[in-house]
Amino acid sequence: MKNWPNPFIEQRADPFILHHEGDYYFIASVPEYDRLEIRRAATLEALPEARPVTVWRKPDTGPMSELIWAPELHRIAGKWYIYFAAAHTQALDNLGMFQHRMFVLECADADPLTGEWREKGQVMTPFDTFALDATTFKHQGKQWYLWAQKAPDIPGNSNLYLAELENPWTLKGEPVMISRPEFDWECRGFLVNEGPAPLVHGDKLFVSYSASATDENYCMGLLWIALEADPLDPKNWHKSPQPVFRTSYENRQYGPGHNSFTRTPDGQDVLVYHARNYTEIEGDPLYDPNRHTRLKHIHWQENGMPDFGIPPADTL
Repeated sequence: MKNWPNPFIEQRADPFILHHEGDYYFIASVPEYDRLEIRRAATLEALPEARPVTVWRKPDTGPMSELIWAPELHRIAGKWYIYFAAAHTQALDNLGMFQHRMFVLECADADPLTGEWREKGQVMTPFDTFALDATTFKHQGKQWYLWAQKAPDIPGNSNLYLAELENPWTLKGEPVMISRPEFDWECRGFLVNEGPAPLVHGDKLFVSYSASATDENYCMGLLWIALEADPLDPKNWHKSPQPVFRTSYENRQYGPGHNSFTRTPDGQDVLVYHARNYTEIEGDPLYDPNRHTRLKHIHWQENGMPDFGIPPADTL
């Protein structure tokens, strides 16, 4: 079992790693929040040294012109897609920071690092509110869209919603809410459920997510559902009453979260996440660049539930 260097990639928050046809693709938020860049390597271990390729830059004005957050790279029906959140300059000026909406880019070429990326526009949801952290996955023969959004009638910053996709940038049917901040550990600083990430193991579909403010209170929660159950029935979802991955003061790892999952070539599940190694943040935590990408093996318990363990200490 490999122990990766920690941090794995410095100053890259909201990390996402896709394993596709033998290669690993890495995408994440950059500290400047102004572009989307992809790096590719034949192994996980080679990703830190792989050259980042900028595939899109934000325009100066308009709905995608500020705070480019939490991109994910997906392969759907033979094309590449990047899902990300962005804010409108005018909305920021008038309304403050939390005015993000969700957007999609498409690349029909074979190589996403050299191909042409086209803007497919905003993913429209039933209410026009703060929305971010979209992911997509195949389940029960359907393509699903899973994201975080502010509900007009529910206190807090964001809840988690699930809907089927008509195509990679259009929802099909009515979304359902599968989680909202309710426990104390989800409501520290902000009432937040965000950054969902799906993972299948055994007879269950798991969704990890992040909760609370983006300082040392940031942590990960867990939802799960039986593989054959209807994911659009909220009653079928189960939720851990405790966080499953949280700050380790002993190891000086603070605010672990906004994760994704990948696998080693031999099929071991890997947690991909970010965390800081200090708590003394000047100003808004979102503008502190030192949320570093980190990797950790996931262990599986006999009852089929994941054990994320404790964030390991820095080795670099």
